[in-house]
Amino acid sequence: MVTVLEVPADRFIAELAEYLKKNVKELRPPAWSAYVKTGTDREHPPMQEDWWYIRAASMLRKMYKTRQPIGVGTFRVIYGGRKNYGVAPEHFVKASGSIPRSILKQLEKAGWVKKVPGRGRVLTPKAISVMDKLAYQIMKELAQERPELQKYLQ
Repeated sequence: MVTVLEVPADRFIAELAEYLKKNVKELRPPAWSAYVKTGTDREHPPMQEDWWYIRAASMLRKMYKTRQPIGVGTFRVIYGGRKNYGVAPEHFVKASGSIPRSILKQLEKAGWVKKVPGRGRVLTPKAISVMDKLAYQIMKELAQERPELQKYLQ
């Protein structure tokens, strides 16, 4: 069985973002998402129109990868970066907490994640199933381009 971790991350995240955009009605970018930066280390807001869905797909993949409860604080560290202080040395800063918190709440309402009190959130079996099916479809497409990958589909 093909899992999410066996397909290229960039392709999986793009496909999952498209799936979320079309099929998950509860996941919608708030009005403020067009103007907000994703962290204090950034100079501009995201340039992509559907960055909200891409971030949600990326977060779902991270949750799949760890298989343990992940909270907003962990996502702040994952998506943080180095802040430019001009002539002073750069330092690591955490990303915004409002974005992952909002995405997790929307995914929880959609039934893709569930809350573990005091520890964070984990994927539901529904989310794991959809993500594995999507990974299988991606691997089928890759196997058509590269026949040596055919053995992973059996």
